[in-house]
Amino acid sequence: MPTEDFTETEMLVQWNKYAQRLGDKGHKIMQSLLLINDPTLNGTVITFELPNEGSKLDFEGQIHGLLGHLKGHLHNHDITIEVNVNETIEIKRSLNDQDRYNRLLEINPNIDLLRTTFGLDLNA
Repeated sequence: MPTEDFTETEMLVQWNKYAQRLGDKGHKIMQSLLLINDPTLNGTVITFELPNEGSKLDFEGQIHGLLGHLKGHLHNHDITIEVNVNETIEIKRSLNDQDRYNRLLEINPNIDLLRTTFGLDLNA
């Protein structure tokens, strides 16, 4: 099985793509769980915090699809996901367009080049 190295940024991109795919298929609850906050990477262990035990149970019920997606797209079959419950967690993602754009810009600075090249505006 492949065990290629990958970065936290690459993992986050694939994590968000999987969440978007779930949303497109109508699985809004799982999509929102994936987008509560950003997971962290330590080697091949992805650590993810959820706000309560109920969320953890829902997440763990669907974890195999996410693991399959990450292992396939990141070409590393040693990936594992560790889920922690943090009842004091605050939702770290904001819902306005500017915050989403800023987050995408952190992941890929070329987004700004795309925006300026095509004259795109966040307020459209």
